[in-house]
Amino acid sequence: MPDTNKSIVRRNVLILAFVSIMSTFVIFSLSGCAEFFSDVNEIKGKLVGNSFTIETYNNYGQLTMTTTGKKISMESNYVQDNSKKSSDSDDLTYVQSSVVTITIDGKEIETCGDTCIFMETGLEPTVDFTNPDMIESDNSGSLLENTSISYVLNKYRNAFGKPRIVVVKSQMGVPICAFSGKEVYYEVCYDLPKTTKLMIDGKALYIHRANFQIIDSDLIQ
Repeated sequence: MPDTNKSIVRRNVLILAFVSIMSTFVIFSLSGCAEFFSDVNEIKGKLVGNSFTIETYNNYGQLTMTTTGKKISMESNYVQDNSKKSSDSDDLTYVQSSVVTITIDGKEIETCGDTCIFMETGLEPTVDFTNPDMIESDNSGSLLENTSISYVLNKYRNAFGKPRIVVVKSQMGVPICAFSGKEVYYEVCYDLPKTTKLMIDGKALYIHRANFQIIDSDLIQ
């Protein structure tokens, strides 16, 4: 092969490598590190299942059952909604029900109404955390504390993950447990009823049918 052709090939390879690196950088920049790893975790969970411990509580915060498994997933159930059926069409409409199916190593649990906390293996509650009765914050006068600016800034920080404390409570408001992390990201699960997913330092936490607060660590420290 002539030297000119070799140079062209090397240049094309370098261009492709550069484009790949920049594409990866853009994905991380736009989606955020924590958000990106949350998507990876979600893909992994849907394909092979993730290893979780599931703690089930009643409305008063009492632990009623603990379940563990190596491959665990949770899915919604859909039911026919006759109230939305068009009189001019035989098309059926389906809506998300309150029943969720938990698959544990190939076996199933159907649940409705209970509070369930899904903790990925390696994620542990903060045992020494005490929920404060009052939170006081001092205004330093910084421009970044302006509500319109801080709202946008905090959404950006959430995508990358930031130091936060997650306090989980029963549906009657009784404290159950708390988690803390340096990189905490959350999102509401559109395909699961009353469920919020969090990533805490790379580990997944699903909160199903529970009250909770996600507090910036700076407000407590």
